This record gives sequence, structure tokens and C-alpha cells, in this order.
Amino acid sequence: MKKNHFLAVISTFILCYIILILFTFAFSFEELLIGAIVSYIVALFTASFFIHDTPFYLFNPSKFVALIKYVFVIFPKELWKANVDVAKCALSPSLPVNPGIVKIPSNLKSEYALSMLANSITLTPGTITMDVAEDRGKNYYYIHCIDVATTNNVKDGEIIKGTLENCIGRIWK
Repeated sequence: MKKNHFLAVISTFILCYIILILFTFAFSFEELLIGAIVSYIVALFTASFFIHDTPFYLFNPSKFVALIKYVFVIFPKELWKANVDVAKCALSPSLPVNPGIVKIPSNLKSEYALSMLANSITLTPGTITMDVAEDRGKNYYYIHCIDVATTNNVKDGEIIKGTLENCIGRIWK
């Protein structure tokens, strides 16, 4: 086993184990032991898919803090705003929607960052990321929106991406 692969497995194991503990609140010895075994097995099979370059990249304090801020502050706030907007549209008697597909430019370069933003946009109600494409060295998202606000792709991009892109950019520089 190569050293880098071993470090990738350990890094993935630690991340899986922390997530398991956070989501299950497992504190008995048996639960922690079984959780460690399952996390290690998952890490063995998935580390090569998750870790491409630096095994402990997210364990950098500034990256980790940015990730925690994104998961617990930024994304829930944007999710709440999108839910309210969709609820307003759905509950309005005239149903004021203007559905369409928008091509939005992105400044993100990393595959992790592009995937994280695409998934975050899809998770918010009223939008679905259809494709991420590269054109002349620039990345673009094709997003179906329930209500296209303007005909300007840059303005629509700012409305749809909100603060998500900047925060994700801080995590995956």
C-alpha cells in the first residue's frame, strides 16, 4: 500500500467517524467500536474517490472552520431564503413564476468546489443544476430555475449562487 493511499484512507476514516458521531450521537463503547469498524471499511473502499491530492486538506484549521461555517451557517441561511421564495410563489393566487434555464458563470476551478456548489444549488428549492460545462477555460452551470428573475446571466448567477460560491471558494482553494 502506498503511503499517500494509506494517508488518504486514514483521512477518510477520520472524516467518516466524526460525521458518524455527529449524526448519531453514539457514545456507548459498542456503538463507537462498530462505528470505527464501519468507518474504516468505508474509508478503504472510498478513499481513492474522495482524496486526489492532499489527504489531510480539510484538516487545515482555516479550511475546516470555513467548512463548518458553510454547513451550519451559510447553507442553511440560503436554504431558508429559497424555501421562503418558493413558498411565496406557490401560495400566491396568480402563481407568478417564469421558469427557464440559465447559463451561469463560475469562478470556481476545483472539481470538489464545482461539485459542492452544484449540489448546494440543487438542494435549494426552485433550482436544479443540469450541467457543469467548461467553455474557453471558464466554468459554467446550466441551471433550471422555477422563476428566472432577469435576462442577465451574471445577475441571475448572483441571485442563484448568493454567498455560496464565495464560501465554497474559501474551502476549496
